[in-house]
Amino acid sequence: MEKTFWNIYKTFFKVGTLLLGGGYVILPLLQSELVEKKNWVNHDELCEYYALGQSVPGIIAANMSIFVGYKLLRQKGAFAAATGIITPAFLAIVLIAKILQELIKYQFIKSIFWGVGVGVVILVILAVKEMWKKSIVDKFSFAIFISAFILSAFLKVSPAIIIIASAIAGIIYKLRLDKQKGDNQC
Repeated sequence: MEKTFWNIYKTFFKVGTLLLGGGYVILPLLQSELVEKKNWVNHDELCEYYALGQSVPGIIAANMSIFVGYKLLRQKGAFAAATGIITPAFLAIVLIAKILQELIKYQFIKSIFWGVGVGVVILVILAVKEMWKKSIVDKFSFAIFISAFILSAFLKVSPAIIIIASAIAGIIYKLRLDKQKGDNQC
């Protein structure tokens, strides 16, 4: 099949409609479509694009589609692949939102959402509990936690700034520890 904008879009649209369960499901789908059926990329290239898609921020499926699309037709291919892979999800979300907008008028449905909201709060608390065990391991990590909590809860500092500042503080702390270990060995 010819590598045109439309063919790339259709192929990734098809994969996007079958893509349930996140980025890990995309590899066998793209293997079937791109390697076996269309012979647009080989297996090794597809695995490399998958690894790259996982290593950059964002959705694995979208990242991977951009890499493959770019290989096929440069910027046009990247755009066609990315829009093709996200269009089915976008349409599904719009459809579900429309349906939920109509359903939310019923008291029974409001009660269901209230129950789901309580369940989500419990899940968040459990996640924090698990993360606490693995993250707060010394006085430094506790100090970072308290600082981040105060900055976010009371001073309304952007989470992005808190994350970047915490990462920088962690790097500096680690470098100082390594330097102290090096000085003690001499």
